[in-house]
Amino acid sequence: MEEQTSSILVSVRDGDRYSCSVKGHDNHRSASVYAPEFLSAKLISSGQITEGQSVTLTCSSDANPAANYTWRKNNNQSVVSKDQQFVLSSILSSDSGQYYCTAQNELGEKTSGPVSVQVTYAPRPPSVSVTPSGGIMESSLVTLTCSSDANPEANYTWYKEGEEAPKASGRNFTITNIMVQQRGNYNCEAQNSRGRYNSTVTVNVVASQSMSTTIIIRLTLFILIFLLVLIISLR
Repeated sequence: MEEQTSSILVSVRDGDRYSCSVKGHDNHRSASVYAPEFLSAKLISSGQITEGQSVTLTCSSDANPAANYTWRKNNNQSVVSKDQQFVLSSILSSDSGQYYCTAQNELGEKTSGPVSVQVTYAPRPPSVSVTPSGGIMESSLVTLTCSSDANPEANYTWYKEGEEAPKASGRNFTITNIMVQQRGNYNCEAQNSRGRYNSTVTVNVVASQSMSTTIIIRLTLFILIFLLVLIISLR
């Protein structure tokens, strides 16, 4: 018996299914073919994701012929994986983002909604600064600033070197009317549930001119009085 084939060109829409049968044998249809539908993309993980652990993203759909899968990050066109299960082994903080799965076969394609991957990590070494910089005149307003990349967001505590009690909390530490006695090294501690990190900034305070003049006058008077007493005692 000669084998015969038949073809037809159709415009495929979502939800359309197609099958064929030999004329006169409608009860013996072929299996339906259709574009991917019922697409599901999800993250397989228990609890918070931390740097270094392995994370799996999985994608599934109903399709005939079977679908091929691709993963993209943050809606970029570049493909990060062509596997149905996308494994991020030894995950990094830079892997955080929104991931999208696309299922595709000869009849069409469907893209999932975003799958959020948020990697938690301890604070990076804080960046610290002092304003104004350089030599700071006594009685000036001084602001120390601290910032660190961390997830969850870091909390900040300020300490003066050699002192146990904290001086302030928060990203910024402001000192009004700073005195010479307040010069020295200040430590900023950035801390979250994943760890902590310290950085140090030096505050240089220069005595104001009026204060310097007062000190010189007092020292001069002391020397003069000392010399006067010495002269009187030698007579």
